[in-house]
Amino acid sequence: MSGLFITFEGTEGGGKSTQVALLAGRLRELGHHARVLREPGGTPIGEEIRHLLKHSPANAVMMPEAELLLMNASRAQLVLEVIRPALTAGEIVLCDRFYDSTTAYQGHGRQLDLALVKSVIDFAIGDTRPHLTLLLRVPTEVSELRRNARQAATAGPRDRFEEADRAFFHRVERGFQRIAEGEPERVKIVDATQGIEAVHEEVWRHVAPHLLPLGEQ
Repeated sequence: MSGLFITFEGTEGGGKSTQVALLAGRLRELGHHARVLREPGGTPIGEEIRHLLKHSPANAVMMPEAELLLMNASRAQLVLEVIRPALTAGEIVLCDRFYDSTTAYQGHGRQLDLALVKSVIDFAIGDTRPHLTLLLRVPTEVSELRRNARQAATAGPRDRFEEADRAFFHRVERGFQRIAEGEPERVKIVDATQGIEAVHEEVWRHVAPHLLPLGEQ
């Protein structure tokens, strides 16, 4: 039995982690085996790469090309070690970010050649593609306010990506929009400016039809 692969995408401050957790809880209540992952990360190797990419004091001069390769090194490990075996076992895999983030952040945001970005992604993931991608969309200005509020409220480690300027995040936002326009059957846009429960219900409306082949009426 093959499983179901759902990814959550969007710029910073869209509430992806919250919505992944809510969806996982609802699926488990219905008796499904829902596995929650995140990118970069999700494996011991991937988590070390995540620290290097986001939090390490040594990453201040990281080049976009190195960023692209590290992202996809983590992704290749995740796909081979976790995602493919889970799908083969019939699980529902929920991933907080996947390759669309690389297209948006490293391709559009860092302005790397999109054909090159795609070739690196394809090498990392092979034929492992999401069945459904939920793009939690908030305007750049809302994202900025939420990021600032989060940073003020917590004493967590610095996040190198959140240090980028507004022009970068505008490019990322436009990148996600182009992805959604190019694959409307897979990528569903969710208005993440709504309240948490309203966003969850909109997410569920997109997810529910995919559960029918898994036996959920």
